[in-house]
Amino acid sequence: MDNILLTGGAGFIGSHLAQRLLREGKRLAIVDNLDEFYPAEFKRANLEEVKASGKFQYFPTDVRDGEKLREVFAAFKPDAVIHLAARPGVRPSFQQPEAYTSINVLGTTQVLETSRQCGVRRFVFASSSSVYGHSSQAPFREDANISHPLSIYAATKVAGEAVAFTYSHAYGLSVACLRLFTVYGPRQRPDLAIRKFAGMILKGEEVPIFGDGSLERDYTYIDDIVDGILRALDSSGSFDVYNIGNSHPVRIDKMVDTLASALHKPVRRKFIPTPAGEMLLTHADLTKARQVLGYSPQVSLEEGIRRFAEWMKSHG
Repeated sequence: MDNILLTGGAGFIGSHLAQRLLREGKRLAIVDNLDEFYPAEFKRANLEEVKASGKFQYFPTDVRDGEKLREVFAAFKPDAVIHLAARPGVRPSFQQPEAYTSINVLGTTQVLETSRQCGVRRFVFASSSSVYGHSSQAPFREDANISHPLSIYAATKVAGEAVAFTYSHAYGLSVACLRLFTVYGPRQRPDLAIRKFAGMILKGEEVPIFGDGSLERDYTYIDDIVDGILRALDSSGSFDVYNIGNSHPVRIDKMVDTLASALHKPVRRKFIPTPAGEMLLTHADLTKARQVLGYSPQVSLEEGIRRFAEWMKSHG
């Protein structure tokens, strides 16, 4: 598939994916309204990075605007859609439930409906490891019960998967839902832990750590995430769900130690209560992704943090 429409292409994951698509010679359209969840200047800088990799079409369209989406699709005529656009974040979703449900559920439905209307052949939806909640046994398998999400954000991703299944079942749209696990790397969003903690460590500020530091996350380097997305894009099937992670959970306190070591700075810790909605553990079972997609993460936490630290010291 050569004509790819990417929503959320100005974001952290989207900009890295866009660069890879352009390097592989794909014709690319990016749909991104530069939502103000975090400063738009970060996204504009990301788009400048993408421009260095090749030419693409950019549409500053809100994914909830069905009329404008149809105009974009009609003009670009995509073969496939990769839908990354979303309002992210577990904790903020409790403060803005209407925005999260509107953008993540209505927006996803609009993109699916427009894809159906315009004859898109393949649809890849970025879901989240957050859908697993506390009810799943580790490592998390794709067939686990996801009916008890712990946050509004997680609930919207569960809903997005459900709507995507309906479009696949009712209209024959080929869909892959990817449950992404704790993505990090250069250009990471400023609200995410590794980048936020790195800034604090460099400034000598206290790093807030939930609980006693024993929460575990399946940190996955951006290059491995992009590889998983592209493998799902190139696969076939009516409807599939895949975990895209690293499958090596790491305690938050160990991650902070690794980050401080890579930055060559001491770290000061401040332990704080764990807020509502936080999962105790994320751990991807990659059996299905390995067998069907040939997905195999290559970057260890130590190597990924080293690469991120080099970028962070030069970009701040």
